[in-house]
Amino acid sequence: MIVGTRGSKLALTQTNYINKCLFNITKEEVETNIIKTKGDKITSSQLYNMDSKGLFTKELDKAVLEEEVDFAVHSLKDVPTELDEDLEIVAVPIRESPNEVLISNHEWQDLNENSTLGTSSLRREAICKYHKKEFQLKPIRGNIETRIEKVKNGELDATIMAEAGLNRLGLQDNIKFRFPIEYFIPAAGQGALAVIARKDSKEKETLQKLSHYFSFQEVLAEKTILEEIGVGCQWPIGAIARVKDNELELNSVLLAKDGEILYKAREKGSLRDAKAMGTKIGKEMINYI
Repeated sequence: MIVGTRGSKLALTQTNYINKCLFNITKEEVETNIIKTKGDKITSSQLYNMDSKGLFTKELDKAVLEEEVDFAVHSLKDVPTELDEDLEIVAVPIRESPNEVLISNHEWQDLNENSTLGTSSLRREAICKYHKKEFQLKPIRGNIETRIEKVKNGELDATIMAEAGLNRLGLQDNIKFRFPIEYFIPAAGQGALAVIARKDSKEKETLQKLSHYFSFQEVLAEKTILEEIGVGCQWPIGAIARVKDNELELNSVLLAKDGEILYKAREKGSLRDAKAMGTKIGKEMINYI
């Protein structure tokens, strides 16, 4: 088998993890094909100022469609809600932490309106404003190590990142504070990986063995919200589903850019109802956009 991946250290780490899991199943090595995406090439703009659909995935998915590779590995939160009709998410491996974390030389409570926060996320900006954190906001792009270094060298006072990436790269020592999910609600799919393949792939059955049912149902509920409203980075939206005692709890929030909460919802139900729960919240949320 051949896998397509981006060339960043995080993307390769994630892909190598999948390759090892596949080797345990098939006892065959997986060949890695590194593909550069549009999001890797453009580093000068805020993500939400660009056409963000498939920004980090389009070229990889094209390689899967054209059978240059058998499958691709994405960070699930980067996957567009509308995949090509010939592709599907065939597996979601066990999810890493979905939490957000603070990278800073200062405590969260000590950061004030004079502090500079590096972020390219409209959701993170809005949540900071909701918590009355009126920072001096600075656009930030680049890989995880680059963003950490900008804080360490004093170019920025702080940045907020997904804990999952730091965990996967063994960079946990740089975490100043781990935000509770209810305080800083993450992006839909955060912490999860998506294995994308053609619907007619002869490798589909093997790839599906990588999937973790609880994780798959969690992100299905979250991404269905975005699918219903048809927006991505253009609105500050947080969504998180977690399995507790074999029951699925889905929380979501829509904010205005100034931090005002426009809509907030919580649903509980069976794991089998994941998509229906996401659909319900999405249909309600769209009325507030």
